Amino acid sequence: MKVMETERLYLRELVLEDVQELSKVLTDAESMQYYPEPFNQEKVVKWIQWNMENYKKFNHGLWAVIIKKGDIFIGDCGITMQKIENETVPEIGFHIIKNYWNQGYATEAAIACKRYAFEVLNYPKIFSYTTFRNIPSQKVAEKMGMTTYKVFHKNGEKQIAQVVCNTKG
Repeated sequence: MKVMETERLYLRELVLEDVQELSKVLTDAESMQYYPEPFNQEKVVKWIQWNMENYKKFNHGLWAVIIKKGDIFIGDCGITMQKIENETVPEIGFHIIKNYWNQGYATEAAIACKRYAFEVLNYPKIFSYTTFRNIPSQKVAEKMGMTTYKVFHKNGEKQIAQVVCNTKG
């Protein structure tokens, strides 16, 4: 089931059958360098199950990112509820298989999710956060129109949170 569509992509709900493809990014050490460690197969299954629960609970989660031409699975992108210090906020996150890096897919999917957050979910603000070292994700956030919200520490590491407000609200 398609949740949203862009010029080159569509996003749909993750299903357990996506484990193999999603593992290409979540178990990869380079792709997961800003996480405490890459996932194993069991964690990938739990990741998909967590998102399936989020779809029911919040009407959003991370969705499968598919290139329309060829119907190619390239990762996940979406909106999850995350804790930034004492606040629980809607946050856009993504994981793209490294063969598809630097082609604008993360930005295209993230901008679609931002639009979805404002137009469908009616969130007044949407956030993004990452480790201070993760410059590529911060650049995607900037391309979404986000600016620095706060710098904080989580899991013993310096993090940066970025935010964009719904200007139509």
